Parts: sequence; structure tokens; C-alpha cells
Amino acid sequence: MKDEGRRSEMKGGRSMLHKKSLDFAVRIVNFYKYLREEKKEFVISKQILRSGTSIGANVRESRNAQTDPDYLTKINIALKEADETQYWLEVLLRSKLISETEFNSMNNDLKELIAMLVSTVKKLKQKSPK
Repeated sequence: MKDEGRRSEMKGGRSMLHKKSLDFAVRIVNFYKYLREEKKEFVISKQILRSGTSIGANVRESRNAQTDPDYLTKINIALKEADETQYWLEVLLRSKLISETEFNSMNNDLKELIAMLVSTVKKLKQKSPK
């Protein structure tokens, strides 16, 4: 029964999480290209590519979770990857490889994703038996 409830919620807020995480992954791929081609940055760009695309990959993988705890694990991994992505954005900003405007643009989208992930985790934890 629990799994059916989780799946039915996919139609609402969770489907938005899937869309936003995919959109963010595409942004990260383009950002990676920009960092490599324009800024000639080859190390941090690879790190942010991995963590930034992993958010959506884990959110997508959560769709096929077999249980609520499995689903929660995937969403928590996505949240950790989002936090890592935010770290790399801060490194890029502080090392002056990107401007504050570039940082804010990416970070605003990332903060929205993080808020959605945190909300999902909280809801799942409230539903699960202690």
C-alpha cells in the first residue's frame, strides 16, 4: 500500500522534481562545456559535471525504487550530490573562475532543487514507521 501511495504522488510534486533535476542536469552539461572551452578549467568542471548530473540520475532511479526506504535512500543520495554541487559552485566563485552573476544563476536553480529534495525527505520520514 505504501508503495502505491508513493507512486500516486509522482503525478504531483515529485514529477516536478524529476523535471527540474533533468533540466538542471542539462544546465550542468552546458556549464561544463563553458568551463572547459571558455575558462580552460579541466578539474573542477569534471567534478561539478559528475555531482550535478548525479542529482537527476538518482531522482530518476528513485522512480523504480522497490520500497519506501529504497526511495528515501535514492532521494538522500540526490540531496548529497546537490550539496556537493553547491560546494563546487562556491569553489568556482571564490577562485574567480565564474562571476557572481554566473554563480547566482546556477545556485538559485540548485537551491530550488535542494528545497524540493529536503521537502521530499521530510515527508517520507514523517510517513515511515519509527
